[in-house]
Amino acid sequence: MRITRGTRTKGTGTTPTTRTGRPRVPGGPDGRRMLLVALVDRTGSGLWASVSVLYFTYVSGLSLAQVGTLAALAGAVGIAGAPLGGRLADRFPLTRVLIALQLLRAVASLGLLTTDDYGLLLVFSALGGLGDRAASILTKLYATRVSGPDRVRYQALNRTAANAGWALGGLAAAGALAVGTTAAYRWLLLGDALSFVAVALLTLRCGEPPSPSRTVTVTATGTPAPAARPATPWRDRTYLAYVATETVLFLDDAVFRVGLPLCIAHSSDVPHGLAPLLMVLNNVLVVALQVPLARFGATTAAARTLLLPLSAAYALGGAALALSTTGGTLTAVALLTGAATVFTLAEMLHATVSWELSVALAPGAAQGTYLGVHGLAQAAQRTIGPLAVTAALATGPAGWAVFGGGIALTCVIQHRTVRGRLSRPPLSVPPVTVSEH
Repeated sequence: MRITRGTRTKGTGTTPTTRTGRPRVPGGPDGRRMLLVALVDRTGSGLWASVSVLYFTYVSGLSLAQVGTLAALAGAVGIAGAPLGGRLADRFPLTRVLIALQLLRAVASLGLLTTDDYGLLLVFSALGGLGDRAASILTKLYATRVSGPDRVRYQALNRTAANAGWALGGLAAAGALAVGTTAAYRWLLLGDALSFVAVALLTLRCGEPPSPSRTVTVTATGTPAPAARPATPWRDRTYLAYVATETVLFLDDAVFRVGLPLCIAHSSDVPHGLAPLLMVLNNVLVVALQVPLARFGATTAAARTLLLPLSAAYALGGAALALSTTGGTLTAVALLTGAATVFTLAEMLHATVSWELSVALAPGAAQGTYLGVHGLAQAAQRTIGPLAVTAALATGPAGWAVFGGGIALTCVIQHRTVRGRLSRPPLSVPPVTVSEH
């Protein structure tokens, strides 16, 4: 066993670099491998996500209601994936759990490819949704453990790689759709399945990061300290309140998935081709700006402070959507593009805040369990998000103003909610731990 003592480091305000002058990737070789995992994973997801509805409609022959039920079931089962994955990661080696989940996703995708039976399609879609949400949480947990104090910057790099993967997969899917044959759809689904196999093989080469939940605390005399009962987020009112506010802040996702496309579809003045262009704009901005913006939330205090400009961004985005319904074509296009830009900025700022606070508020020995519960926020948003944006659209300009203002107010509420927990003084002497590895 290896004895390690906690150390404290102070930020220098600069980005660590290698001897060649290039920015260093936090986490070393394992960190770089996990960035490649994110790229490959999301490239495969990009192949499938943009054509899944078309595949089930034209290849599997499902009705509109059946396709909707399929998507809803996958989303509902996926909600359980986040806390389940987090709990497993606190009990078993993280890389092994990740590999198992990636193989589960591969089996689910291949299963969809082998049948058109509706019952089996429901089962495979549910398994895929479960694996997807659990793997997403554990990838974040791996990044947290391997990158240490550089976790915000690493998560920014990870998100940049993931968005680049989405873009690559989407472009490949667009090319396949131009062919329009059944075989082309099947090849896209096969590519998605193979991407999960590739990700599992890449994860196999990653080292197991140190886990606070699998260390032994010892006293000054060298004897093991009594094991404390693991903390549970289900009894942590502050963390549960934080997760509740996170559910609202994640609504920017629904704006891009549902809100903007519906605004364009229901407008007689805006060309329908603007919808995919706004998605491209979103991806390009994230790839270009996520890493530079992450430095504004590199510490816990900075991340909490960032909630205030984030509040202004959400309010401005809602106002732009409200005004887009009141002008002609040029005005509407300009305001919708402006709204997409502002909501993308909000998305990037919230990602930075969320990465830091979700970890800072969690006890080290129960990081997996806590992050799993935090993952419920994004999963729940996928259910309430479409309802919120369609209600805003149906209400008219006032609805969008209330939508943006409501999220802005939630930012302020979260800023106050986490203040008490984050203001507690840290231990003056870090504990001595004995690693199991």
